[in-house]
Amino acid sequence: MAERIGSRRGSADAGKVGVVFLTQDITDVSTIKRVREFLDNGLPVLVLGFERARYNSGYRPPWPHVLLGRTVDGKYAHRLQALAGALRVIFRNRARLTDATVLYARNIDQLLLALVMKWFISRKAELVYEVLDIQPMFVAHGLRSLALRLVERLCLTQVKLLVLSSPGFHRHYYAPTQKFRGPWLLVENKLPRPGLPERPSPLPASPAPASTGTRPLMPPDRPWVIGYFGLIRGEQTVDLMRRLAQRLPDRLQIRFRGVLTTVDEKSFFKTLEACPNILYGGRYDHPGELADMYAGVDFAWALDLENTEHNSRWLLPNRFYEAGYFGVPCLSVRGFEVDRLVTRHDVGWGFDQPLEETMVRFFQDLTPEDYERKRQRLLSLPDETFVAGEEIRALCRFFARRAGAPREQPPLEGGMRPSPAS
Repeated sequence: MAERIGSRRGSADAGKVGVVFLTQDITDVSTIKRVREFLDNGLPVLVLGFERARYNSGYRPPWPHVLLGRTVDGKYAHRLQALAGALRVIFRNRARLTDATVLYARNIDQLLLALVMKWFISRKAELVYEVLDIQPMFVAHGLRSLALRLVERLCLTQVKLLVLSSPGFHRHYYAPTQKFRGPWLLVENKLPRPGLPERPSPLPASPAPASTGTRPLMPPDRPWVIGYFGLIRGEQTVDLMRRLAQRLPDRLQIRFRGVLTTVDEKSFFKTLEACPNILYGGRYDHPGELADMYAGVDFAWALDLENTEHNSRWLLPNRFYEAGYFGVPCLSVRGFEVDRLVTRHDVGWGFDQPLEETMVRFFQDLTPEDYERKRQRLLSLPDETFVAGEEIRALCRFFARRAGAPREQPPLEGGMRPSPAS
């Protein structure tokens, strides 16, 4: 069993900067989660980040942080200007950064800033690059995309560890396209342990016919309920859900909660008006409302159709882990990375093209007994399938050893992979 490094925040090194975390948005939920994980493992962290005018924009972190400016999603020219302004802020704060041991950068903007910091300020620090999504610009054709890939490939030569949320990113992009041969660590979008409510328990071998332990067995007089919670994105995704709702008005209900991102707001609310079996409950508290939200649905929607040739096909969405923890099976597209995970654990259903037709047949034919067998299989899996643990400890061990280890090439940490995952 791996030893957990210091779990108390008030250590002798609390005044020093160990990890400098560079992020595109200090209010982003995934950034907050990762910083808390580092702090819980005893690592002093200073966050340098931008702010974006979207959900959670009023949040201010309780840990040390420096605001580098404001950026806008998808506005690359504006982001270049913001980077220039961020450099001025960084150099004004250089006295706090000279002794950093790790520069932890999210996305290419922050990696460029981290490289400048390493060259001129934090000379002893090592670069770690975390990627949660591969944006369309990185895989598109054309000179701008080619230049962006070249910049990233050059930056990767200075990266000591690549942190990915899906093995598909390495298998399909970083190994074949960017030719990255260094160590990498898979850190999936699992739930953080602190604050999680108790997980539903599986039933005994012979359940009473009228109960599943958390809600009544699906009777023939109520529809199946699909939940789509989180960042609501992709016009193609919403359009497919609309068509399903229209074709199965008495058999299917769809519930949205979260924030509209790459979905036209006016079109979305027109869909709600046209389909009384599609409901939108607005934003929600994470993780406080998750248990109640998932208790009210039968399936989690994990079909991302926004960029089906690359990012949507390769990613592992966090709703897989949320839904799995609360005992809700996932719906996925056959052959996508998330479907590989669903199939491996046998905790949901994947669908072939044409999606509309195969899904309509599925909901017409599915029986409560077939559904319940899948759900009980899901509830029997260990918490570690869905809750962050050893991979975070491996990452923190890597950081801790950078602080005290000799300046030489370190051995691979447990869980780190020098070649593509199978």
